Amino acid sequence: MTSADLATILPEIFLAVYAMVALLVAVYTGKDRVASLLSWISAAVLIAVAIWISVSGDLTRVAFGGMFVDDGFARFAKVTVLFAAAIVLILSEGFFSRRGSLIFEYPILVVLSVIGMMMMISAGDVIALYMGLELQSLALYVVASIRRDSVRSTEAGLKYFILGALSSGLLLYGASLTYGYAGTTLFSGIYAAATDGHVGIGLLLGLTFMLAGMAFKVSAVPFHMWTPDVYEGAPTPVTAFFATAPKMAAMAMIARALYDAFGAAVADWQQILALLAVLSMYLGALAGIGQRDIKRLMAYSSITHMGFALMGLAAGTERGVQAMLIYMAIYVTMNIGTFAFILSMERDGQHVTRIDGLNMLSKREPVKAMAMLVLLFSLAGVPPLVGFFGKFAVLTAALDAGLVWLAVLGAIASVIAAFYYLRIVYYMYFGSDEGPAIDGSMSVVQVTVLVGAAALMVLGVVNLFGLDGMAASAAASLVN
Repeated sequence: MTSADLATILPEIFLAVYAMVALLVAVYTGKDRVASLLSWISAAVLIAVAIWISVSGDLTRVAFGGMFVDDGFARFAKVTVLFAAAIVLILSEGFFSRRGSLIFEYPILVVLSVIGMMMMISAGDVIALYMGLELQSLALYVVASIRRDSVRSTEAGLKYFILGALSSGLLLYGASLTYGYAGTTLFSGIYAAATDGHVGIGLLLGLTFMLAGMAFKVSAVPFHMWTPDVYEGAPTPVTAFFATAPKMAAMAMIARALYDAFGAAVADWQQILALLAVLSMYLGALAGIGQRDIKRLMAYSSITHMGFALMGLAAGTERGVQAMLIYMAIYVTMNIGTFAFILSMERDGQHVTRIDGLNMLSKREPVKAMAMLVLLFSLAGVPPLVGFFGKFAVLTAALDAGLVWLAVLGAIASVIAAFYYLRIVYYMYFGSDEGPAIDGSMSVVQVTVLVGAAALMVLGVVNLFGLDGMAASAAASLVN
């Protein structure tokens, strides 16, 4: 280990030291009495690290003998993850504090999970990838069941843990096969083991099992079974976190593993990703139609969107990676805004998640209803909102790669999924005045995040705020 190695991984070391210091300070100064302050400080630290990474230059640096890679691709994904985690932490503080359920462990666990995500994104070795994945997962298992007095939260954490352990087993089995046939765990060594653009049957089996384990983390079908129950059972701020930062990190992890380790065998994994994409898009689109709980609906929405992101990766090209990064950045922004609204769904001081509680919200809260309408239309991919350009990017990437059938199926799935987004709009603008309805009141933070996210969906139409160029540079650093 050299000073250059430490300099490369310094943001992760800084966050790890912060998490340990915060833990000690909280334990010795009153525990939950400092939880609110700790949430704000943690959010500020995450934002500061995001800015630090974004201005750290455009060089590609490798540390620990190739086990850790800091390039443009990693920096793009890390900045997205850090900002998403920080905003969700800020939203969580108000939600938990109003209910007297904010505990000091929550922001620390979020920071620890973010460190794992950053490790996943920069992994240049199977062992490093697994270390990051498990650090993220173990923290997420705990935050899913953070409400110790809630049976649903405990159940969500238990389900996530059991199925997550299964996915880790699949990943490890694939990693052992890969190591056995490639003779190394370094991605560069695995890349060299592929000959003539194809891998041997042993490496192919290893790739398949590793993809199965990683697909679990992005809720890709058929490894999606945990998602609806965990999204519904976990506290809503935790669900918001699950739907944003970990998805970006897991998608970046898949891209890193496929292009850095198996990039010489695109034809071998392209068909696997294409199948996962189609299954995810259609199951999420069809199963979401019957949902009446908005958190479960967002779970199936997440499955559908991960299918579209996988479509970009399935293209197997630099443009496909660029499209995936654009799509994921837009997806994270839309979900943060949507969950800011969901967190405000209260009736008589109690959090409710039934969609019919949104009946005629436009009469009581026209600005918030309009902001939510914009986000829902963007999630559905309605032009000219930014969400449309995200879908257009992945569809175009698939077409350019010759996957016409995949692009056509994706367009059809997008139309089907639009139904359940439009149904929420119907409730808000044309629903019945009778029956229970939510109060519609929101905190300043929630309103700011909701309206800000909606404004980005409209204002970003001009040039996507330079997102296209940044994603292109990030994709080039990974593929070339």
